[in-house]
Amino acid sequence: MTDSYMIGVDIGTTSTKAVLFNGNGSAINQATVEYPLFSTKVGMAEQDPKEIFRAVQYVMKKCQQIHSDQLITISFVSFSSAMHSLMAVDKEGEPLTRLITWADQRASSVMDSLEENEALQIYQRTGTPIHPMSPFIKLRWLKNEYPDMFQSADKFISIKEYIFYKLFGQYVIEYSMASTTGLFHLENRQWDDEALAVCEIDSSKLSRLVPTTYKLTSFHKQYEQALSLPAETPFYIGATDGVLSNLGVNAITPGVFALTIGTSGALRTVVRKPLTHNEGKSFCYTLVDDYWVIGGPVNNGGIVLRWVKEQLARDVAEEAVTLGVDPYDHLLQIASQSSPGANGLLFFPYLTGERAPLWDADARGSFVGLSLHHTKADMIRAVLEGITFNLYMVYETLEKHIDTPRCLQATGGFSRSPFWRQLVADIFGLEVLVPESYESSCLGAVILGQYGEGTLKSLHAVKEIVGTLHRHDPNQIKHEVYQKTYSLYKQMTNALQPTYKELAQWQKSL
Repeated sequence: MTDSYMIGVDIGTTSTKAVLFNGNGSAINQATVEYPLFSTKVGMAEQDPKEIFRAVQYVMKKCQQIHSDQLITISFVSFSSAMHSLMAVDKEGEPLTRLITWADQRASSVMDSLEENEALQIYQRTGTPIHPMSPFIKLRWLKNEYPDMFQSADKFISIKEYIFYKLFGQYVIEYSMASTTGLFHLENRQWDDEALAVCEIDSSKLSRLVPTTYKLTSFHKQYEQALSLPAETPFYIGATDGVLSNLGVNAITPGVFALTIGTSGALRTVVRKPLTHNEGKSFCYTLVDDYWVIGGPVNNGGIVLRWVKEQLARDVAEEAVTLGVDPYDHLLQIASQSSPGANGLLFFPYLTGERAPLWDADARGSFVGLSLHHTKADMIRAVLEGITFNLYMVYETLEKHIDTPRCLQATGGFSRSPFWRQLVADIFGLEVLVPESYESSCLGAVILGQYGEGTLKSLHAVKEIVGTLHRHDPNQIKHEVYQKTYSLYKQMTNALQPTYKELAQWQKSL
């Protein structure tokens, strides 16, 4: 007997994952490969694209290995990918640079050379905030820093474009990824001539634009064995991890938000027409047809909690090992011993600069209000609250532009913690739901593939696939405490932000 399956591949910042789904959308098997992030210079965050291509091959083959005596057929493969990556390649498709990821901050050096009014106009046409994460800004930086390489480059592409070129010999980019470059006109779905002119390139240096449901077949036969697939297997180009995460958790109806806290974090919701912020504080990226995802990404999610574990609470981590429990679970259990508002302690989580809501690469982290009576539990809780308050600030920038918010669909590592989920519900004052599938981007990719092949007539059929594991209602008393705390948090944010640039310069001078 032969069963038919689908593969969703998610090319992430620190790892690539492939998930094997059956026809009902249930995850059957998965495989993951991690790879290093090169950061040998201040602000650098690069990766080896060839290593990522090897990872893609490995996980696609590995996830199919479920039963040695069972024959399986893969009906299609569909892709998700991290946003904002950029690399230069020559005429043979060989990399001239490593992959520059969204986390790379070096392009901040060219931010001041762009006039504020011009930058805002480009943002309002393209939907990508003006920030060092953006390939639009990265291109300007590459031209300044490496002019000879910049001139000789044949193409400037993202990691998914590189993967598809290696497999199919074509340079294609889907509307979703294109709309994260800062070079794509949201309304007419073409490369934006004015943004290209500012970067001093033309569209021949970029890939061909295609819909997110675009299908390719006949990959190079040399990869058949490595992928354990026949060359005629359909490959759907898919979309970016952010918009597919919304799809994969059924956050595509009015008033429903997808809240992700992993290493970084994001808050996103779907609208039916392109929508940008009058001050450039939110993104707008294409999903399909008349579906756009708006929201804001934050740099500082679980990475801050990891810093706490490694720098402030090593004894807690060691105690967790002795007790035979997960160190992060133990940290959160200790945080629960403090009260809402962390006994009057605020934490601003900007350890890696910040994208939304500040869009300030120079932002720096801090505790405010620290005194002798504060305990380790207070400090850990303040960190969790600070991460969540920062996402609540993103929520405030979106709330006025959308239908009445109804609930949050929670994804990412934080969604495994009942304590943190409830804390989020109490701060936002909204119901928090946890979908059955944690693999939201991979599931979103295969749902998009099914939509592309016509087996799903509407994206809203996802509600029949995605169930709910956990539900948290906000505690109104705690929400009122958090509203007062948040008011002070915002005041302090406004007071501190003007100092960040000078503080960053001082740090670099030491």
